[in-house]
Amino acid sequence: MDPHNEIVIIGGGLAGCECALALARHGIACTVYEQKPGAFSPAHTSPDLAELVCSNSFRSDDASGSGVGLLKQEMRELGSAVMEAASRCSVPAGKALAVDRTEFSRILTERMEGEPLVTLIRRQIPGLDAPELQGRTVVIAAGPLASEGLASSLAAAISGDGAERLYFYDAIAPIVRADSVDMGIAFRGSRYGNDAPPPYSDDAPFLEKPVETMTQPSESDGDYLNCPMTKAEYTAFYEALLAAERVPAHDFEKEIHFEGCMPIEALADRGDRTLTFGPLKPVGFTDPRTGRRPYALLQLRAENRERTSFNLVGCQTKMTYAAQDRVVRLIPGLAGAACLRFGSVPRNTYVNAPECLESDLSLKGRPGTFLAGQITGVEGYVESAACGLWLGLMLAGRILGQELPLPPVTTALGALLNHLRTPSKHFTPSNIHFGLMPELDHPTKKKSRKAEMADRGRADFASWMEGCPLLARGE
Repeated sequence: MDPHNEIVIIGGGLAGCECALALARHGIACTVYEQKPGAFSPAHTSPDLAELVCSNSFRSDDASGSGVGLLKQEMRELGSAVMEAASRCSVPAGKALAVDRTEFSRILTERMEGEPLVTLIRRQIPGLDAPELQGRTVVIAAGPLASEGLASSLAAAISGDGAERLYFYDAIAPIVRADSVDMGIAFRGSRYGNDAPPPYSDDAPFLEKPVETMTQPSESDGDYLNCPMTKAEYTAFYEALLAAERVPAHDFEKEIHFEGCMPIEALADRGDRTLTFGPLKPVGFTDPRTGRRPYALLQLRAENRERTSFNLVGCQTKMTYAAQDRVVRLIPGLAGAACLRFGSVPRNTYVNAPECLESDLSLKGRPGTFLAGQITGVEGYVESAACGLWLGLMLAGRILGQELPLPPVTTALGALLNHLRTPSKHFTPSNIHFGLMPELDHPTKKKSRKAEMADRGRADFASWMEGCPLLARGE
């Protein structure tokens, strides 16, 4: 690869920003083409880069108990720009890492605009044959909502391998204004924050003490707002979900939902208790009005540092806006809810990575064209950013004559990249989880299994970094 051959990155999302800034850290220039604000996908509204269109949560920050927590730790060690920005604008979210989405995008936009080795051009690239790409190394990091022209061009490029362009439906949850939540019903608190309450009972009398005189948990007692439901309230909500009008798919599309982000009404279709054992599970909470565990409970997570808006956790939806407005108001505490953003269902495109991509994430038969981020078949903010970070480092090493070997599959990053290389009859996007890593080579108790796998991953990741001159330089 010619060191003077400028790299072109299509897309200024999480993967594109990570890739560009990783290259810049190693003294390599690149040009990033971003279609906003001249053109927006159906899910984007802000002109800033790295816009978070779904949740504002990067999920668990527990590096010993979750795969995504371990992946974030590895990204920090690799100098991740996304993790650094997230730490600067985090909002309270218990053991999870959540951010003020507006501030997060602003930080990364300013960093990209201020980086001398990154040239940011606000213009849409219509396809892989665009003159701006000719003779250059190309990174497609346009995300799962790439423009129709670019997506069609990519589909044509991979069709020769017999690989079909794939897709699935994602879902976005509504956001409500904080001052529209009835705090006489909703309460602050974290799961298992109090002593275990008595179990739910249909005929349990409400406490005689008026709600307004009861001692409510302070803001420090929990990062979430909680909306408790009785059985009757839950039943009304559940039946409304089943009856709500939904946005239909096009005639030529088959609805394929990512299992980790199912629309709440699709979960409801599976049975009347699916939600109470899933996103609306009440275990670990006490309803201050009854002194008992609720029958069901919806959590609200802060969207910004000022806590002026909250996301309905687990309520991603494909209901029509009018239906959402009716159904959300059936949730106790949200009768007067003012929606700042309704939920929606974007169609996300990804490729059959084991069939279409080489191990270095280049297109088979087109060695100078690489894919990064969610379009490769990784799922989630963190995973998409990690994919872009890896590609940026790998390309930097190649240009500098320091080929970067793949991380061990025992590490979170290595396991995620291995998912993209593992043939499957029905390849589907995946978050990072311990199931993608090889089993331990010794018997262990189930309770300590994840912690031991995380310890093994950390040790192997440290050894891998020490063996890579590019990373050992501390750049």
